Amino acid sequence: MDDDRRPRSASRRAVTEHALTVAEQADRHAVVLESLLAILRSSRLDDGAARRLSIETATTALIRLRTVTDDERSTMLEPVVGAFARLRSDLNPLARFGGLDVQFVEPPATGRALPGEVAHAARAIVRGAVLALVDRGTSTRVRVQWDCDGLNLLIGIRDDGPGELTEHDDAIRPIAQQVSALDGVLAVSATPGWGSSLDVRLPLDPPPVPDHLPDDVALSVREREVLQLVATGARNHDVAVQLGISGNTVKFHVSNLLRKTGTRSRAELAALSR
Repeated sequence: MDDDRRPRSASRRAVTEHALTVAEQADRHAVVLESLLAILRSSRLDDGAARRLSIETATTALIRLRTVTDDERSTMLEPVVGAFARLRSDLNPLARFGGLDVQFVEPPATGRALPGEVAHAARAIVRGAVLALVDRGTSTRVRVQWDCDGLNLLIGIRDDGPGELTEHDDAIRPIAQQVSALDGVLAVSATPGWGSSLDVRLPLDPPPVPDHLPDDVALSVREREVLQLVATGARNHDVAVQLGISGNTVKFHVSNLLRKTGTRSRAELAALSR
């Protein structure tokens, strides 16, 4: 009897926690909107001051929202077949209006469920690659394939273009940065006259927390990614480019890392992580 009650209790608790999170977010959004309206209606502010204050308020709210979204996405699981179906839906407009024949090779239905962040990044990677091929205007057909080996999501993208794509192509650089941000591997190969291939391997498990952090320090997936890059000496701009986020979001995560680890500077933070 106790064993039967425990899963139901855990499920109810999860639903309650989710409802509280949604309610808290709704309250925060309401406060932000009310603040923006108050700023814009204020007779004590001129247009320039109202604009600056509104931008500052909206930017702060966006950073908080993105942080919460990152944390929630890192705890979600998405069946590989469902994630692939969303990708097909995302690419439908390109297939219809981009003059490109997009062919899909379905992943096995028994594949391991994908962490939300991996599923989101995988769709963005494929969309970016297909858009790059559409922009080049040299391909008429693209094949997209997903598979899962239990530890990694395997993505294959192949076109029928002239076979001139390389890892140094400008269109590939943002894709390579997205892959690198998840500790993945990207390989680009091309055969002149036969087309180009992009093969991506994304690990399903997040990178480990650096060894020397105190055991009681809890970091989100995004904070771990920022910490790893900070430990290499990367500046905020470089971290933002690598992870595809804004510089303000990087500053927010670095501030959280300093607070959580009790360090006083980026140098101390990097030394601690190493």
